[in-house]
Amino acid sequence: MNFEFSPEQQAIREAILKICAQFDDDYWLKKDREGGFPVELHQALAKDGWLGIAMPQEYGGSGLGITEGAILAQAVTESGAGLSGGSAISINVFTPNVVVKFGTEEQKRRILPPLIEGKVKAAFAVTEPNTGLDTLKLKTRAVREGDRYILNGRKVWITTAQVAEKMLILARTAAVDRVKHPTDGLSLFYTDIDRRYITVREIEKMGRKAVDSNELFIDDLPVPVEDRIGEEGKGFHCILHGMNPERILIAAGLVGIGRVALKRAARYAKERVVFDRPIGMNQGVQHPLAENWMELEAANLMAFKAASLYDLGEPCGAEANAAKYLASMAAMKACETAVLTHGGFGYAKEYHVERYLREVLIHWIAPISPQLIKCFIAEKVLGLPKSY
Repeated sequence: MNFEFSPEQQAIREAILKICAQFDDDYWLKKDREGGFPVELHQALAKDGWLGIAMPQEYGGSGLGITEGAILAQAVTESGAGLSGGSAISINVFTPNVVVKFGTEEQKRRILPPLIEGKVKAAFAVTEPNTGLDTLKLKTRAVREGDRYILNGRKVWITTAQVAEKMLILARTAAVDRVKHPTDGLSLFYTDIDRRYITVREIEKMGRKAVDSNELFIDDLPVPVEDRIGEEGKGFHCILHGMNPERILIAAGLVGIGRVALKRAARYAKERVVFDRPIGMNQGVQHPLAENWMELEAANLMAFKAASLYDLGEPCGAEANAAKYLASMAAMKACETAVLTHGGFGYAKEYHVERYLREVLIHWIAPISPQLIKCFIAEKVLGLPKSY
């Protein structure tokens, strides 16, 4: 059992880090202050083909796996881009995965190349204001009218909807009381964000200003039947295949932001002299940083175990969820410790660690809460009764 990256995987990591090095601290500080999607990073990675890292070669991708996608996500965040860079990239890695799994040949050839080439950006539109994580209770409706559906409803916390041209959206095509199983009746569509029918309202938030989050108000949006992915009423089953890669990529990215925060904290602890000695000589400073390293490395092992299982076609729901949980805990703690290690300067934007802390908090909450992950592990792994 070898836990090291292969030479090819290490080369991928180094190539991505080299691209990310073009975008320095000043670039990300400006993005944090002013907002604006990091188009330059997105296009630089698209130019060298990295946006298609986990997509089949016949559609312009690299034909690699979610493991390599996780390497990409981690390298971006670890470069100093944090989640301002990581969230701008990872959504275009896991979102098309559902099309690869369930799309027709025509859909794959129509949808995947523009995403891989960086010509199109896609949003992932599942969450709604009044349902939260209770996905089976989604209210957005899609009513079939001949060769099209008419969509109406609301979505919330939809990433990149300000700049995306397309969205992968889950909507109800059959009422809950008319289906045999509660997971039926939802359908998945990959379609235009047509702003004649969709109002996109940005949500001002705590961090990650460069990557917008939004409410969507959808009124009579016409969606061609050929934009439906998979069978009608089976969208929830399809979306599950995108959720595990999403959690894996998030976990890998969280380890990356934790690592860059730890690196900055350790460097500052060696350089900062108080009472005629570097503060890094003090065990009160050393021990939390040592704990951070151990926790991040443990989370990293779970993330890449989950990625390996996914690429092998094996069940990985428990591992993917555990990776997201462990990585969010480890990264949040590392970012907090980095701020505290810097003392008062940790509160200053020019040292960046306060940005990492603001950004990392989003993945403690989303896309699945730590409490629901514990419920999942308790039920699916330990065989305990369902609690909700």
